[in-house]
Amino acid sequence: MQYRNVKGYTGWAQLGILLAFLGLGVVLTGFVQLYFVSKAMGPGFVPSASNTDAMMAALLKPENAVYAQLSQILGTFLLLFLPSIVFILICYKNLLWAGFSKYFNFSQIAIAFLIILFANLFALPFEEITKRVLAHFPHWDSLAKQAEQLYNDEVTAMSTLNTWPQFFVAVFIIAFLPALFEEFFFRGVLQNLLVRWLKKPIVAIIITSVIFSFIHASYYLFISRFILGFALGLLFYQSKNIWVNTFAHFLNNFIGVVQLFNINTNTKTGKPDISNMDPKMPIWSLLLTFAILAGLFMQFKKISKENREQIEKEENELIAAANLPNSFV
Repeated sequence: MQYRNVKGYTGWAQLGILLAFLGLGVVLTGFVQLYFVSKAMGPGFVPSASNTDAMMAALLKPENAVYAQLSQILGTFLLLFLPSIVFILICYKNLLWAGFSKYFNFSQIAIAFLIILFANLFALPFEEITKRVLAHFPHWDSLAKQAEQLYNDEVTAMSTLNTWPQFFVAVFIIAFLPALFEEFFFRGVLQNLLVRWLKKPIVAIIITSVIFSFIHASYYLFISRFILGFALGLLFYQSKNIWVNTFAHFLNNFIGVVQLFNINTNTKTGKPDISNMDPKMPIWSLLLTFAILAGLFMQFKKISKENREQIEKEENELIAAANLPNSFV
């Protein structure tokens, strides 16, 4: 029996709809970024392929931090959130199918945050391993260094955090909103679609995690971000609740904002150095952090069981009401 969702759409139809609106999001994001670049460049700016570097440099200047922040958050909204909400409304007409449910508790969020924290610690050694491997391939290593420098410059430009008002604004637009937008798209929409369509949850989580890492555009951190994406994907699969993921992701981002605020307020002159924000972890730490993660996931699955069953009950009621008994077969 071919897979069809609760509204009767096949897997391929859903993927086509999602990709169509994702493409529209890319176009809209391009216009938004061009607008803020023009604001940063000043009067008389005429965009062209020849001044791409100058456009990027202008947006990364400290005095244009507001433009960089607005460009980033509005771009993420148009690229991830807007396609997600339209997709859900067309294909499901109920946000429950993206994991928006009242069935979650503080214990789930607390353990989920610990899982993300230790997933980051588990992932840290892979950055050094990747650097050592790429060092044998000069061309790719050069590209990796350029991408890393660009990422650091973008973060520095967006995080001009020298006052408490700037800090609280950053908590909202750098920590919370990206967490919500990313979790909605990657876990609530894409992973959910693949899990129901392929009937192979681990495969769906792996595919989603690869894409999640890919869009962050980092060679050195590709494996690290894949690991973080996999942890988030497994959390969502076990809880079926997008709020658990969003708040855990937000707390992870919040730590980063606090670190940036601390660096900015303690840097008297020059540009803050954010390249050494993460601690260095030895290779042997992989065994310890993996063991801790395994224990935390077991506990998370246990405390999520009742809430997950309540969410599945609501889903089954929607399936029965749609009169499509084979929709998830």
